[in-house]
Amino acid sequence: MGVLQLKEVCYTYQTQYQKVEALKGISTSFDAGKVYAIVGKSGSGKTTLLSLLAGLDLPTQGEVLCHDTSTSQMQLEQYRREQVAVIYQNFRLFPLLTVAENVMYPMELRGTSPKQAREKAAVLVERVGLPETVLNRYPTMLSGGEQQRVAIARALGMDTKILLADEPTGNLDTANSENIFSILRSLAHDDGYCVIIVTHDRALADQADDVLELRDGRVVE
Repeated sequence: MGVLQLKEVCYTYQTQYQKVEALKGISTSFDAGKVYAIVGKSGSGKTTLLSLLAGLDLPTQGEVLCHDTSTSQMQLEQYRREQVAVIYQNFRLFPLLTVAENVMYPMELRGTSPKQAREKAAVLVERVGLPETVLNRYPTMLSGGEQQRVAIARALGMDTKILLADEPTGNLDTANSENIFSILRSLAHDDGYCVIIVTHDRALADQADDVLELRDGRVVE
């Protein structure tokens, strides 16, 4: 049984001029220990699908299930805080916080003491291949690839086994993209995370365990 499941998920929204069916009856399952890539052209429904998996909204029809419980039966804020972690293309690090403080932030929100959070932040920064010396630096002092690694470390600090990544290599060069993907793949294969990546990079997607291609709101078989 997948840790995340979609059952006949539809999503419709109204623009100023028309009603848009962004997702049309999608059913699929995501398992622990695997890397999934969601691909498709702009407007295919990738971002909408990721937002539903992240608990930013509920389907118009159908269900998103996390560990067999529908997100419609959960408090979405709690779901976002305890069940899923999202990694963004533009990193979304707090510029006025150090690397350590950025990684500690979600842990302290969950009630972890500053001392324990600091110790775990050091472990997580090392886990993503950064030296301990970066802990007291600010995001602007780091390269794009280093900032994305910090963003991954912060996501790991949320202590959930579901990682959603929205174009995580979109702002990176080829070498850094491969390094970031290698970290995400290791988290899935070695540590049992369910990793779901939205990407325009087909070369990157081809390295995933499974590829979900969307076209006009439907899964392409």
